[in-house]
Amino acid sequence: MSINKDQVQGRIKEAAGKVQESTGKAMGSGRQQIKGNIKKNTGAAQARFGDAKKEVDDARKDRERSR
Repeated sequence: MSINKDQVQGRIKEAAGKVQESTGKAMGSGRQQIKGNIKKNTGAAQARFGDAKKEVDDARKDRERSR
């Protein structure tokens, strides 16, 4: 089972965004909350893209093996 860079980078950004959002809430900084939320959501989107890319690659490999 392999993972691609989009999956890894996306999940790292998502985690960092969650931390930044929580820190913003704790500090009372709406700006940091918004920045964290944006980072969290873009990271999640990148991770989902990586997941889809992996599924396509795995399906292609399966099809090649069955030939």
